[in-house]
Amino acid sequence: MTKILIIEDDEEIRVLIKRLLEREGFEVVATEDGVEGMKAYRAGAPDMVITDLYMPRMKGVEAIREIRSLDARAKIIAISGGGPSSPATLLKGARSAGASETLSKPFEPSDLIDAVHRLA
Repeated sequence: MTKILIIEDDEEIRVLIKRLLEREGFEVVATEDGVEGMKAYRAGAPDMVITDLYMPRMKGVEAIREIRSLDARAKIIAISGGGPSSPATLLKGARSAGASETLSKPFEPSDLIDAVHRLA
């Protein structure tokens, strides 16, 4: 079973993504920020990571870079609704940092599932 780590500070979005992926048959671990996400990544070696980009404590781009330093082949989906920058700017930075796929919030559940299946 594919294990997916979610790093998302918005509880409502985190819970929705977790439920969506579990319904699709994935094993899911969900964390609320990049610091906790990196602890979970090191502890559990997930098959894929879905990370928000604009979060407190550790930004998603920092998490992406750290994950890439641990595993150059990691499968990473970056999601963003913006923040002080536009979602497009943040997502472009995520691609540069090593994200495999990017999605702008809000996104359709089917778009996330399609991205997960492309990488799985």
